[in-house]
Amino acid sequence: MPSQGQVGAANPRVGAIETRCRSMTDLITTTGNLPFIVALGLMLALALLEGVGLLLGAGLSGLLDHLVPDALLPEAGLDVNGPDLNTHGPVTALLGWLYVGRVPMLAILILGLAYFGIVGLMLQSATAALLGRPLPGWLASIPALLLTLPLIRFSARGLARLVPGDETEAVSPDSFVGRVAVITLGHAHPGSSAEARVQDRYGHSHYIRVEPDGPNPLAQGSEVLLVTRRGNLFLAIANPNPALSKFPGSNPES
Repeated sequence: MPSQGQVGAANPRVGAIETRCRSMTDLITTTGNLPFIVALGLMLALALLEGVGLLLGAGLSGLLDHLVPDALLPEAGLDVNGPDLNTHGPVTALLGWLYVGRVPMLAILILGLAYFGIVGLMLQSATAALLGRPLPGWLASIPALLLTLPLIRFSARGLARLVPGDETEAVSPDSFVGRVAVITLGHAHPGSSAEARVQDRYGHSHYIRVEPDGPNPLAQGSEVLLVTRRGNLFLAIANPNPALSKFPGSNPES
């Protein structure tokens, strides 16, 4: 009975498949590639969790967006392409440079993990071809990370042009309290926020995160009244006055 090697020699197509399978196995099992394989695995896991969460009405993106500092929100008026970043700490400056606050945090995290994994594997492949063996994982991670950061910024800048945001006039998020918003993505439950759209006094739309101010959930597509703000999160109740729905950007106090 012919061995696998003999079968591969007799059938070049089978031999090519066996070679690719061995190459893939070597790629995954090589110790130096572990940080990059883990990064790609985490990227896929986050994407899967977000997809399942959206189906259940509670995406992971909202939880991560709560961690964004107020200084990086569009309403703060921070110029991520100018000297404004120098007035903040190094961590805030780096996050602002990466467009955190202008692009959903989950999107930036997935981009970062994907770029880090792909760039790292490419670097290890090139190193193995030149030196005969890949670098240790911790050492290869340094140039991979340095190359990943500008790639994240470039991609996030493109995404920021597609994400609905603010117009020219800067407004305070506190001014949204007392206005009616519409839940646009997900269902808001206590401890689990949803995305909502609210209009400022200029008629410009802003996208915020809301949770119910009480035990009752708020369904997607429903109108809610913003009653208070806690950092990047707004607490809301079901719109108690149908007349306000005629003026979704109105503020009873203005």
